[in-house]
Amino acid sequence: MITDKNGELSAKTGEIDRLTQEIKQAAVKDLIIVHGGGSFGHPAAERFAIKSGYKEESQKIGFSQTHHYMTVLNGLFMDALIWHDVPSMSITPSSCIVTENGRISSFEDGPLRTLIGLNFTPVLYGDAVFDSKIGFTILSGDQLVSALALRFNASQIIMGVDEDGVYETDPKIQKTAKLFNHLTLSELRNLQAKLEKTQVRDVTGGMYGKVTELIPAVEKNIPVTILNALKPGNICKALNGEAVRGTRIQKE
Repeated sequence: MITDKNGELSAKTGEIDRLTQEIKQAAVKDLIIVHGGGSFGHPAAERFAIKSGYKEESQKIGFSQTHHYMTVLNGLFMDALIWHDVPSMSITPSSCIVTENGRISSFEDGPLRTLIGLNFTPVLYGDAVFDSKIGFTILSGDQLVSALALRFNASQIIMGVDEDGVYETDPKIQKTAKLFNHLTLSELRNLQAKLEKTQVRDVTGGMYGKVTELIPAVEKNIPVTILNALKPGNICKALNGEAVRGTRIQKE
């Protein structure tokens, strides 16, 4: 969404600027931002099979590349936030999170809590992280979003994608695909298997990965809105509680 996935290391700086401007305009307190990797993190992660863990020496440079490229993309996002006078600070996931077989097992959140207490906006991202069982792996932004929502008792999750929400099949392939305006937890679970078979997935799982990672948060009554962040105004409206076209996911 903030990168061009058809190229490598290709940022959509115009979209980044607009999104950060909308964040500034919404002026929401206690906001935590998480962005994905797109054409910065995904190519190296996939090329060196970082998600599957450390298996050979040659992967180390791939791990280094993946993490470094994510810091570069994060730097562009931080540049825009600061340019628009949003008091914010980057939190590097690999410096405070360790996974076990790909799932978050340790999270040192002290600095993050301090930032929120001082009314800063923390900015995190999908990252290459160390893993206590398999050496290292990829921590997706989707898993991170759900974990943060649970840890900080979020009132809601707003997930910006490059589609209008969750569809029954991939709308990029099937133009007549049905958009779900509302999904309950049970409906979301039923949809998982269908999405796994019909939707294109990237190194972090695509829409199937997002839906799967959101389930623990929805189980705890944290509502989720999945919307098209490429449509100007959507993020600002959603942050301010206004209705936008998208998919609303709730426990019941």
